[in-house]
Amino acid sequence: MLPLSRCSLPTSSNPGPGPSLGFLLHVHTMICYVLWLAACCLLLLLYSVRFRSRISHGNGPRTYPLIGCLVSFYQNRWRLLDWYTEMLAASPTQTIVVDRLGARRTVVTANPVNVEHILKGNFGNYPKGKPFTDILGDLLGTGIFNVDGELWYAQRKLVSHEFSARALRDLEFAVLEDEARERLVPALGLAAARGDAVDMQDLLRRFSFDVICRVSLGVDPGCLDPALPAPRLAAAFDAAAGIIARRGAAPVAAVWKAKRALGVGSERMLREEIRVIHEAVMDLIRIRKKERGLQVNDADGRRSDLLSRMIECGYPDEMIRDMVISFIMAGRDTTSSALTWFFWLLTRHRDVEREVLREVTGGGGASHAAGGQGKMSVLHAALCETMRLYPPVAWDSKHAAAGDVLPDGTRVERGDRVTYFQYGMGRMESIWGANAADFSVQRWLSIGEDNAPPAAVAGVSPFKYPVFQAGPRTCLGKEMAFVQMKFVASTVLRRFEIVPVDEGRVPVFLPLMTAHMAGGLNVTVRRRGEPIAAAATPLDPSADPVL
Repeated sequence: MLPLSRCSLPTSSNPGPGPSLGFLLHVHTMICYVLWLAACCLLLLLYSVRFRSRISHGNGPRTYPLIGCLVSFYQNRWRLLDWYTEMLAASPTQTIVVDRLGARRTVVTANPVNVEHILKGNFGNYPKGKPFTDILGDLLGTGIFNVDGELWYAQRKLVSHEFSARALRDLEFAVLEDEARERLVPALGLAAARGDAVDMQDLLRRFSFDVICRVSLGVDPGCLDPALPAPRLAAAFDAAAGIIARRGAAPVAAVWKAKRALGVGSERMLREEIRVIHEAVMDLIRIRKKERGLQVNDADGRRSDLLSRMIECGYPDEMIRDMVISFIMAGRDTTSSALTWFFWLLTRHRDVEREVLREVTGGGGASHAAGGQGKMSVLHAALCETMRLYPPVAWDSKHAAAGDVLPDGTRVERGDRVTYFQYGMGRMESIWGANAADFSVQRWLSIGEDNAPPAAVAGVSPFKYPVFQAGPRTCLGKEMAFVQMKFVASTVLRRFEIVPVDEGRVPVFLPLMTAHMAGGLNVTVRRRGEPIAAAATPLDPSADPVL
């Protein structure tokens, strides 16, 4: 029989035969280790499945488990556009799948059949999506460029009516004439007289901002007026656009979202710039409503700008604010970007410049520009060719609402980012032929428009040339953009010859929210001979003391 002391109940000083605390901690550590190892194995399995899926579609960046294509991405970070273009050109389907640590699975395509499927055939499955609207939402709110579904459809229907109004088109041309006569031509004339260098990109951006504000808001910020200080509104738009572009380029969205939540760094600055923009537009809405109240019996006092027209239609104040800000953001840099590259390309192709000059001086350049894209065929072709090689927006992304399979067989998962790549499409030999890398206006002049597909640009399918998007979201301002570009190009070319300060320089294309030319376009300006009498327009040299 055992001694009683061996059978006594355990106490704090006598823990008995149960497991010790050290043993329990050891077991806990082993369990955690096993769970961690299992989680790693599961992640490896998931990435290997996705990796095999990507391999099944051919070309793309070299991808590894867990980190995806992070190594290749880092190695090509300074040449992303050309890197993507090379991979797309090498892919049998002109489509690649990109997996990268910290980013969504991304399908990138330069295949026109896929683009048509995304932008038209299965349009409802490819909204902009929350990742996109989160980036722009603080500035654009519920404006037409930042919403999907029924809200987008309702705004599109309302705004398309405003853009088709004759009064708005007449206002645009009147503003173009005035801005060119009073500011653009004198600025270039002064540079020519003094022999000063001028940054054409900066000049065109300020011109475009003046025009878009006068057409959208009915106010003149005076960006091109040297007698006025730099407008705070223009600076706010510049700063906000730059910070938002960095949001979109951030490898991990959680970083800028944390900064926004804490109100620090660039996100604090963005909040201040957005406050300036929103307050300025809301003040204008209140002023315009007061003016309207005083002019109820004065039909001649009605304004034609977009903001005033929307007030007359009775839209809510915040909806008006978000929509006009959206149009300013869309129009402020797109035409100036295209024109900057247009003028640079003409300095490299003087034969094309001579053809354009012959056309614009032979029948009234500005008058033809007002007629839209059907006239001035050489100038129109040169502008189209410019945007083929240097599109104002380098790429556009949607986010899949549900799983799908693209026409070329590429699998799309729910939540995937699906990108059509305008910059790369303009360089695909499969689309444009062996001379795709060359600047050639003849490729446009040789295309007949009689049998062109719907919404074609100079006879080319918009899904092959999606510079103005395509399908239901086709850019509402496309015609107005061509009017402005033709007007500015003809006005400048008829009066001045542009010569780059560094003629051997090949500028770098920067794909921000709107593409820019790195370092600007510094040129000297030489005055041409007086325009011939047949070219007289409302911008007649005899009426302009600068000329």
